[in-house]
Amino acid sequence: MRIVELLNEIRPTWIDRIAHQLARGESVRESFRNQLSRFYELMQQAIVTGDSAWLNAVLDEWATSRTQSDLEQREASLTPILNQILLSTYKIAHEDLEVDDGFLLLGAVLPLYIHAFQYVTRQETQLHIEHISVELEISRITLKNLDRNKSDFISVAAHELKTPLTLIEGYATMLRERFPRDDQESSGVLYLKGIDNGIRRLREIVNDMIDVSMIDNDMLELNFQPVWINQLLSIINGELENIIVERGQILKIVNFPGSAEMTFGDPERLYQALRNILTNAIKYTPDGGSITIDGRKLPGFIEITIADTGIGIDEEYHERIFVKFGSIGNIALHSSGKTKFMGGGPGLGLPITKGVIEAHGGAIWVESPGCDEDNYPGSTFHVLLPIRTESPDEKIAGRFQQWQVIESENELAAEP
Repeated sequence: MRIVELLNEIRPTWIDRIAHQLARGESVRESFRNQLSRFYELMQQAIVTGDSAWLNAVLDEWATSRTQSDLEQREASLTPILNQILLSTYKIAHEDLEVDDGFLLLGAVLPLYIHAFQYVTRQETQLHIEHISVELEISRITLKNLDRNKSDFISVAAHELKTPLTLIEGYATMLRERFPRDDQESSGVLYLKGIDNGIRRLREIVNDMIDVSMIDNDMLELNFQPVWINQLLSIINGELENIIVERGQILKIVNFPGSAEMTFGDPERLYQALRNILTNAIKYTPDGGSITIDGRKLPGFIEITIADTGIGIDEEYHERIFVKFGSIGNIALHSSGKTKFMGGGPGLGLPITKGVIEAHGGAIWVESPGCDEDNYPGSTFHVLLPIRTESPDEKIAGRFQQWQVIESENELAAEP
């Protein structure tokens, strides 16, 4: 076979020239000669059999021999090496063979090099994908561990803060008892009132930290009881009424369909969640602004919307505000009051709200055209809660059924 004869004729020159071009140092060059010799033998076998796949074995070895650093820096690709080998083959065929023999040889080896380029590209791409996948998995595990450590720290810190907080509260109570009941305007009493306010605010933060830790560790327990959304909103309105008046804001609560119907949920937790959203709306709505609570009844769900005329939220932060400590903007430039305009905070209220709503099987999201502290585009928070006609807690459900039976019997007995 003429092709095999031509390959045998140029083999020594081919191996020697490529080894000198691509390898540095005699020991490296000798090892590379062995690799080139094997490649050449497989190339001959591929030409004889007409099967380019004979080259795959050596190409696999070359591709997988790349180091971790090569993969990280995307270096040492085989494509430049194959380019150099192909160029050297062309030059040797041009210089050492007759024109017809050179064309014959190149016509036979070119399909093999094309196969080699395609195969190496696929293998290297797969290696990069596997390398990136491993790196992503390592990063995921690292982030998961960091988040777990952060959650553990929050839990430990919150519980450790409760002890000195209780001591401060106790000593403040003892100091307060030293003042006559009719003496409420002295400087000492005023100082104690300041301490009380600080204790109350710090206890709220500690309780929020504990709630966040419970949510992170899937330890949030719900006490399902009959709940009426309009009653919860009425209680929240009464509690925040003085603050709303102080800020000169207008709060409108619409008696929307479904709000007066009974459903099962944890009233304390739902109150906490809705209060957090409303407090957040008050905080980021300027004095004189308005807040509207509305909603609608959907098949199997009740949707509550809390819309404000505040500064709004940029789209890039629509998810971040529900992540713990996800406060946006420079809180150092904001006031420290909990309900003052743009007051700072630890960024736990909305994450707790999200955890509570999702624990009920619901969802929460926000819509806003963006943040503008001059024109106040506003934000609308949506809360979607499932309508439950029975409590998931079998004990509560049983007691409620008994209560319904008693109520029905009483109504029948009262009929003339």
